[in-house]
Amino acid sequence: MKVIIIGCTHAGLTAAKEILTNHPETELTIYERNNNFSFSSDGIFLYLKNQVKNLESIFTSSPSKIRQMGALVRDMHTVLNVDTQKKQIRAVDMQKGIIITDNYDKLIVATGANPRLPAIVGIDNSRVLLCKSFLQAQKIYTMAQSSQRIAIIGAGYAGVEFAESFAQKGYQVDLFQSSDQVLNNYFDVSTSEFVVKLLQKHHVNVHLNTNVTAFTEVTDLIIKLSTSSGDDFLEDMAIVCTGFIPNTRLFAKQLKMEKHGALLLNNYLQTSDPDVYAAGDCAVVHFNPTNKSIYAPLGTNAVRQGFLVSKNIYGNFYPYMGTQTTSALKLFGHNFAMTGLTLKNAKLHGLNAHSTVYQGNWRPDYMPYSEPATLSLVYNRDNRKILGLQLHSKKDLTQSVNTVSLAIQNSNTIDDLSMTDMFFQPNFDQPFNYLNIVAQTAVKHEKAAGFDNPRFTTLY
Repeated sequence: MKVIIIGCTHAGLTAAKEILTNHPETELTIYERNNNFSFSSDGIFLYLKNQVKNLESIFTSSPSKIRQMGALVRDMHTVLNVDTQKKQIRAVDMQKGIIITDNYDKLIVATGANPRLPAIVGIDNSRVLLCKSFLQAQKIYTMAQSSQRIAIIGAGYAGVEFAESFAQKGYQVDLFQSSDQVLNNYFDVSTSEFVVKLLQKHHVNVHLNTNVTAFTEVTDLIIKLSTSSGDDFLEDMAIVCTGFIPNTRLFAKQLKMEKHGALLLNNYLQTSDPDVYAAGDCAVVHFNPTNKSIYAPLGTNAVRQGFLVSKNIYGNFYPYMGTQTTSALKLFGHNFAMTGLTLKNAKLHGLNAHSTVYQGNWRPDYMPYSEPATLSLVYNRDNRKILGLQLHSKKDLTQSVNTVSLAIQNSNTIDDLSMTDMFFQPNFDQPFNYLNIVAQTAVKHEKAAGFDNPRFTTLY
């Protein structure tokens, strides 16, 4: 069988390795427009704060390693078009200028995503940088060496992490967010306010409800940022972190897509063409808390989809179990993690959502250095199913969200979690684990509201 993979991102690389390991008889060709494979953009901020010493170490593979496994690797090749009817692609060798035509039996689309560029006048200024690829990371690092004032546009994970990296090195940092809270896709208002105070404590200037409307060159080394608030800011450089859009232009009018342009998939990661599969940031994921397909570009989703595609091109055996978009963040010594929906986002989806909060020590009070933890559990009153969890603490409790992620995937209820068997040892937790306690708080809340009707997954 002839298989072509377009793009060697996390998803493409995972698929390639699995195919070459388990089906070495497959004729596998990979097209990649760069010569660096599977760069982990999540690690850029770690490099900027010297936690990772070598930027090249963030790569998880290379063209030579994949060639050694048996693939025909055409790096530095841009795919010009794909004809899904003819099962044919055309690509250009960017070094030699030669155009080639190739055919496939199965096609795996792993083209990833591109940074989303907001409509800002002057965004093409040389001192305005993006933050996804290896080359972009190099530019950020190099320019920062001769800068003191850095603007960051967008306060999602990337923006907040960049702000921390530069603040710790003594830069003057201005963080701009168009909405009224940072990390609004991940955490509720109270946690976002805590993060803002943490950033401000470390001298990050946080500008909420503020759109950057223009970049204007003042000198070769200074740019002016104009904002919707009417204020102007002089900066040495700016980094745009306003999200991503799927890179799917090759398949316009050929494959079905959702509103963001992400490829729609079935349970086995097939597109609307059964011989074309997709994985990673170019495609949708099934979001279990709402039972709907959404666009959520995350490396965790990419590697899982890449693995499943490598199995399913040989027959539909591995269904995709979906995602809870579980994620975590370490910021100035504090640990944050989440899975599923916040209360606000759950209500925006029309769910009868409620939440309860536990604030208390994560282990017995008699233990030394027992620091407080805050957990917020979101659930659906109609069926008592868990919809999400957020936590933060100076103690690293982030692995706890993986437990709740599994609970959401398995349609567990607050009643299930309230009595789930978890070990007790005073070094680690209380007789009832903090996850038990926040679920028990939810059960008590429902009883007080007149909804004393427990539901256990084993009984229905």
